[in-house]
Parts: sequence; C-alpha cells; structure tokens
Amino acid sequence: MYRVKTFMYFSSAHNLRNYNGNCENLHGHNWKVEAILQGDKLDNVGMLVDFKILKKTLKNILDELDHKYLNDIDYFRNVNPTSENMAQYIFNRLKKDFGELVFKVIVWESENAAAEYFE
Repeated sequence: MYRVKTFMYFSSAHNLRNYNGNCENLHGHNWKVEAILQGDKLDNVGMLVDFKILKKTLKNILDELDHKYLNDIDYFRNVNPTSENMAQYIFNRLKKDFGELVFKVIVWESENAAAEYFE
C-alpha cells in the first residue's frame, strides 16, 4: 500500500452556531490542511498520484475558502463550519478528482488542535 501526503495553509474567519463560548463569536484561524491519498497501484512512472496534480487540486479548493467568512459559503450556511465539518467538506471535494484514493484529510485550526475525516 502506498500513501502520499501534502499540506497547505489558508486563512479565514468563522463563528460556530449553537456554541456556548468564545468560538460563538466571529474569529479567525490560519488553517493547515493535510490531504492524504492511498492506493495499492502505481502508474507507469511509479507514482500513486503526481504531487503537482494533488497540490493544484487542493490549492483550488482552499482558494475558495481563503480570506473568506466561512459561514457565508453555501455549504456552511446550513453546516456548522467546525474543523470536523471542514475536514469532511475538503475530503468530499478531493474525492471528485481522486475518487477512492482519498484516504484522509486533517484540518489544523491551531498548532495543537486538529480534526480528521476519513471513510
């Protein structure tokens, strides 16, 4: 089995609905997102996925979130923009391009707090 991983950063603001605490107020994060793909077959070059393609795809997804108020993004109008829900959102977006190769997405909201989503 092979796994490849890349990570990128973006910045955005959000507030958590129905939360009793400071995070209910508008605040921001410098997010780190790790995308991990897994598979058992390599292509004829010897790659699971070309890092260039994985990075470009992840960047395109994160560009839609970067410097935005997450609560205003269509998906997060009805889904609370928690780190957990963001990990699932990014995972599902990656699946559109990489299908079953998508293994896990990890969203870090700080250097010591992260949420993971995998199926």
